[in-house]
Amino acid sequence: MSDTTVRVEVLTAVFQVREPEASAPVLQVLLRRCEKVGWSLPGGPIVDRETLGAAAVRWLGTRAGLTRVAHLEQLSVFSDPDRVPEERTVASTFMALVPSDIPAETGADIEAEWFDVDDLPPLAYDHRDIVDLARARLAGKLSYTNIAFALAPSQFPMSELAEIYGAALGYPVDSTNLLRVLSRRGVVVATGTVGRTGGKGGRPPALYAFADTHLRVTDEFAALRPPM
Repeated sequence: MSDTTVRVEVLTAVFQVREPEASAPVLQVLLRRCEKVGWSLPGGPIVDRETLGAAAVRWLGTRAGLTRVAHLEQLSVFSDPDRVPEERTVASTFMALVPSDIPAETGADIEAEWFDVDDLPPLAYDHRDIVDLARARLAGKLSYTNIAFALAPSQFPMSELAEIYGAALGYPVDSTNLLRVLSRRGVVVATGTVGRTGGKGGRPPALYAFADTHLRVTDEFAALRPPM
């Protein structure tokens, strides 16, 4: 009978739709620099009598400088015996979402940076697999839940929400079709206010908001697919 000690850790893929300079909004993930293994997801071991979710939140604050996320959910358990060569380590993984209007600066004392999910540096161990799993989970839930509330600002024109969906899904989303679908499902509501006009002038855009700021299934049979 083996007496091998098993280390339990939590790792979180944190996503935010961000708009780099002179570029369209893109889905980015937060990575921290680790001296031994390079870039990794924020996380670390759990402590005595700490739940996995509480550990994930704690490490997001201490190792990523994040004190607020709009949504956090558990993904999966990664338990390959050799996933961490130095020590038998089981990872409970999470996905966290940050709204686009929340400054997600990490602070000068936190060695963490945001990276485009399509242009990641080499990651430690199986962390790339965790990012891919979290991205697939997010894309799937955008089809049948209101999870985009956790990526969007509190109020928005539909053109902005369509860009957020497009960045998260990886393909363009038509704002008119998106409004029709989300309105029919009761996901978004008109605020009765308007936003700023663009640089070219024109009519101020109508502003919308999510009807709920907690996760709910809106159409269990729905599936958003890229245009043909």
